[in-house]
Amino acid sequence: MSGQRILLVDDEAQIGEVLSKYLEREGYATTVAVTAAEALSTAESQRPDLLILDLNLPDGSGLDVFRTLTAAEPLPTIMLTARSDEIDRVVGLELGADDYITKPFSPREVVARVRAVLRRSLGEHEERAVKVLRVRDLTIDAQAHEVRIGERVVTLTPSEFRIVVALATNAGQVLTRSQLLDALHDDGSIYERTLDRHINNLRKKIEPDPENPTYVVTVFGVGYKMRKD
Repeated sequence: MSGQRILLVDDEAQIGEVLSKYLEREGYATTVAVTAAEALSTAESQRPDLLILDLNLPDGSGLDVFRTLTAAEPLPTIMLTARSDEIDRVVGLELGADDYITKPFSPREVVARVRAVLRRSLGEHEERAVKVLRVRDLTIDAQAHEVRIGERVVTLTPSEFRIVVALATNAGQVLTRSQLLDALHDDGSIYERTLDRHINNLRKKIEPDPENPTYVVTVFGVGYKMRKD
């Protein structure tokens, strides 16, 4: 959608210049920040529709920037990292990032990921039309964007919410990985391992024992399903 605002935070000037040109060519209004302080200031003056955030910044951690910007409300985010260690990517996803890209990368790949994440974000309008879903003690109110286990409110990321809505809507039926990616409004730019990470994070939030799930169960070689009993 033309005019959507993107905040690109990366201290490497060349990356910022190249990526912003590609994004603006696609119609995205792109602002570049090179420090954590500049990123926070820019986002405060005009909140972006999507954040592209390098984890390594000269004046602070990208993870801290992400925590600050998403403290009050979710913000679609793609994290960038040059690190080979998976820990940073795992932490980012657990905090609620929608996707991550490891440097070096193709600008076209970034544009494709941006398009997919924004499409999933816009898909929330479709979810609001879904009635309240109940599976045992799990209640999903798509209109209020609220999930409860019994009386306990569970805070989910946008991607986790879409997954649980898809599974609960089809409770008792197996959804393949492709079907879940479709539910995320993804065009194939999100890797299956990222989908698995979202599933693992969802289990940690809704399962009494995430190591032995009773709601979201794996059907090996096929996908996942929401158990009705």
